[in-house]
Amino acid sequence: MTKPVMSGLVWAYIGAVLGGAVSIAANVAHSYVPPADAAADWSPPAGAVVGAIFWPVALFVAVEILARIEWPSGLRWDVLRFGGLVPVAGVAAFVSYRHLSGLLTFYGEDGLTAILGPLAVDGLMVMATGALLATARRTTKDVAVAKSPAPAAAEARNEEPPGGATPDAKPAPAPAPVVKKTPAKRVTPRPASAVKVAKVAAKMPGAPVAQIAAKAGVSPSTARRHLAALSATDASPSAPVPAETPTLAAA
Repeated sequence: MTKPVMSGLVWAYIGAVLGGAVSIAANVAHSYVPPADAAADWSPPAGAVVGAIFWPVALFVAVEILARIEWPSGLRWDVLRFGGLVPVAGVAAFVSYRHLSGLLTFYGEDGLTAILGPLAVDGLMVMATGALLATARRTTKDVAVAKSPAPAAAEARNEEPPGGATPDAKPAPAPAPVVKKTPAKRVTPRPASAVKVAKVAAKMPGAPVAQIAAKAGVSPSTARRHLAALSATDASPSAPVPAETPTLAAA
């Protein structure tokens, strides 16, 4: 199992913190270097100690302002950015360099080390800060690209004609009317006696009920019922139900 490797972002944070801490500590230590004619009980003024802290912090803040802020375009903004902040950063870097170089000389380092050593301290802080800024900008750019629409979708949106309609769009067909189906009437088949009565009544229009019943071979009451049904439904061409003969009515 391989061990996880620290990312460049972690190293950039380590470099910025390490460079800044060493630079502040070296500047504060230089403020305690006594002058050549200092007394035995000499101690640095409080302002010298505070000033020693200020120079590396001012250098760090100036680099942050120069790199992080999205400056507007234009001559006056370029003059303010590079003509104003660059000298501030340069002065802070120069003073911090002198303090670190004097401290190394006080510690007995050779001349070349005293000249090049401070560049490694402040240079590490500036370089690590620049790496953090570059990483932040790349991350912001990647997020912006991920949120932007796909090229194909953007191209399709640009080619869409005014009004939002496509050239090949066709109107949707009208819905077919809903036809309600009525259930078919169930026809009840006639009994055989009703068929016989209907046939006899059709052949003997105007005949009395008794005569139709006798001819059809049914009782007069059955013939009367069938003739009434035929008259109500108009299912037979026969005439209205004939009146009963007096003899049948009396019977």
